[in-house]
Amino acid sequence: MNKPIFELVDQLPTSGLTISLLNALDFVAPGEWQNTVGFVNTIKTVTGETDEDLIQQIGERAIYLFNDKSQGYQTALWLYQTVDNTDKALGAAALANKVGESIPLLGFLNSLTPKPDKAQAIDLTLKTVVELLAFCQINGIPGDSIGDFVASLGEYSGESMIRMVALICVDGILPFGPNFMQKSLSFISQMNPQELDQNSTFSAIKNIIPGINTGKKLDFLGQSLDSVKGWMNGIVSANALTAQKVLTNMSGFLTFADDKLDYVAAFLDVSTNYYEHTGTQTLARRLIERAVAEI
Repeated sequence: MNKPIFELVDQLPTSGLTISLLNALDFVAPGEWQNTVGFVNTIKTVTGETDEDLIQQIGERAIYLFNDKSQGYQTALWLYQTVDNTDKALGAAALANKVGESIPLLGFLNSLTPKPDKAQAIDLTLKTVVELLAFCQINGIPGDSIGDFVASLGEYSGESMIRMVALICVDGILPFGPNFMQKSLSFISQMNPQELDQNSTFSAIKNIIPGINTGKKLDFLGQSLDSVKGWMNGIVSANALTAQKVLTNMSGFLTFADDKLDYVAAFLDVSTNYYEHTGTQTLARRLIERAVAEI
């Protein structure tokens, strides 16, 4: 990694499009996510500790664990970063001066091309698989542990929960509607390995995806997505989620035309990095929890 974990956590933003998006999705998981930033502040928040010497020890142990390449923490962070950073057309930085205002989406339409449905289905699937793979890396278990991952979803909270809520809303419901799982599984089941090989995100992370070749990896993607279908559909049902309901909750920072759902999804995809932001927070929390346990 180019930067130490404490620096990455210290540099997490306190405002911007990603933060506005995650705050807007609080209605799905009320009070679950607070934008905790800063390494020392995160240690204090996670542990409730006030003793400066102990905070220092915890921080040093967490940094040591992250730097230990025999552990999976660096790989997990790389996965979160990679699935967010490939295929970006607009940088969040270019829009940062717009935050605080409502962003009129129509002005960006000429710069955006919504992904074809099949590409959007791959994107949703790869983000789901990255969540599974990162979970396995962080917990030191084999990367094909689908059952353990699905069981863990029932315990998801905080930044991990809001990340999955964003995945459901931004990458699922906005482009596809409430039946996004069924539609995505249909696309994945009809896909051939050659199509998958052309996807830049898949190319970047394929060596970590279980399977001896692209065909087997494609099978694993389908199994992984199918395994979370019940949990994701449960979130949709429990909150009566529709694209209109999601958009209404985003109206505080985004203006849009109702018939431009695919453009809204494309805009959020290229101008936010919610996977990397909340993934960094998840990783910091897990490192700190383990450091405390070991101390």
